[in-house]
Amino acid sequence: MPKKTTASLTANRSALSHRVGYALRNPARIAPYVRRSLRDKWLSHKHPNHVDYYRAVMASDTSRNPQAAVGSQTHERWLALGEMQFAYLAEHGLTPRHRMLDIGCGNLRAGWRFIDHLDAGNYYGIDISPDILIAAKRTLTTYHLQDKLPHLTITENLSLDFLPQEHFDVVHAHSVFSHSPIEVIDECLAHVGRILAPGGFFDFTFDRTEGTEHQVLREDFYYRTETLIALAHKHGLAARFMDDWEKRPHGQSKIRVSAPAHTTESGRLP
Repeated sequence: MPKKTTASLTANRSALSHRVGYALRNPARIAPYVRRSLRDKWLSHKHPNHVDYYRAVMASDTSRNPQAAVGSQTHERWLALGEMQFAYLAEHGLTPRHRMLDIGCGNLRAGWRFIDHLDAGNYYGIDISPDILIAAKRTLTTYHLQDKLPHLTITENLSLDFLPQEHFDVVHAHSVFSHSPIEVIDECLAHVGRILAPGGFFDFTFDRTEGTEHQVLREDFYYRTETLIALAHKHGLAARFMDDWEKRPHGQSKIRVSAPAHTTESGRLP
């Protein structure tokens, strides 16, 4: 994964000049981009609502390769990205007794490691895509984790209204907001505080820009850090940029939010 540079953090990938320059530097990627663009135009026409649109994108991608559908072009990269997510939260105090909600759990790239680590019944994975959840069940059986009784649930949106109040010690969303328009992120931040246990937190990754906020083909969204922190504050959540995540070989950045009204209890994450 390339290191973040000033140029990459200020680039506007939706600008014609950027697209032409990228095509000239990477001619082998022109044909895949054209195919993706045509597919996205068709799916956008069929599904004006973003969640419905992205569910169709996941169905299309999963039918070809479930690991590539969650952003891993090789099995080795799939394993490495899952290990990176798990190791980070383990370093931040995730223990087997904690209850975890994994938003956009995909095909359990990191989820199978969380399930293996947590006590039985403590992992809840949700996703908008039924196709990727079928792939998640295959991952679960591959790693023989049936006895851990994980919860894998389809969700229509990110209102989280079917989940219990103050229940989860850790809420986690990796590569979810990088594919979400601001109104979807706003919906999640408006409701996540209700389900956080005292002392709990919500970690999410996002594609960071220090220039103009933009999106590419309705699939990739780039936000300024201060935009997302301000959005969290609007909903009464404390938020901070996680500098230690930047050391990981991953193209996205990470923010952690928590409900300041909650007081830390013994056994809860700090």
